[in-house]
Amino acid sequence: MYLAKVYITLKPTVNDPQGVNYKGALYNLGFVSVEDVRAGKYIEVQIEEGDLAKANEQVGEMCHKLLANSVIENYRFELEEV
Repeated sequence: MYLAKVYITLKPTVNDPQGVNYKGALYNLGFVSVEDVRAGKYIEVQIEEGDLAKANEQVGEMCHKLLANSVIENYRFELEEV
């Protein structure tokens, strides 16, 4: 069994209003050195698979088909055996 840790972020050319709001709030809290904030998503998926290569392929397909919007988002993932 594997645990996939999936990190999804907006592409650099896509506006990030949530990140802008976080930046403003951090500034208001006194963190004036913050230059930029980008928000994203973190998803965990457990896969009942004995083969690392197959698990890797499946998670890639999950990201491409559902978890990430490839037009505006980038993704990366890590697999760990559990």
